[in-house]
Amino acid sequence: MPSIFTRIIDGEIPGRIVWRDDACVAMVDIRPLNRGHVLVIPLAEVDQWTDLPAEVAAHCTEVAHAVGRAQKAAFSPTRIGLMVAGFEVPHTHLHVVPIDHMGHLDFANADAHADPDDLDAVADALRDALAADGHPSVA
Repeated sequence: MPSIFTRIIDGEIPGRIVWRDDACVAMVDIRPLNRGHVLVIPLAEVDQWTDLPAEVAAHCTEVAHAVGRAQKAAFSPTRIGLMVAGFEVPHTHLHVVPIDHMGHLDFANADAHADPDDLDAVADALRDALAADGHPSVA
């Protein structure tokens, strides 16, 4: 059975995708750890990031870097957090999170009731910031 991420990537269910290329997508997390939280997800459904081909893992990190720069431009956080946890969905994904303190990386603080209109606004702001930074893969 395809992961929830594969179903979003394939267009079966909606997602707020801000980046799409031949190797990965980046989408706004619907349970953000902080406003602007994005997941970078390889198209290939691989459970553990250490099982990804090295070039795909490197590419996802490059996309996370571009997303992080867009998050800094759009939301002005103190830092951008980056982590791979892998327990929530058995499909590799990198969490790219605008943070002002370590609590913004605590999954216990995830917003299970994020406002859909705000998530749409976050996606629009990130697409604008990515485009302004010259990225052609903005969804």
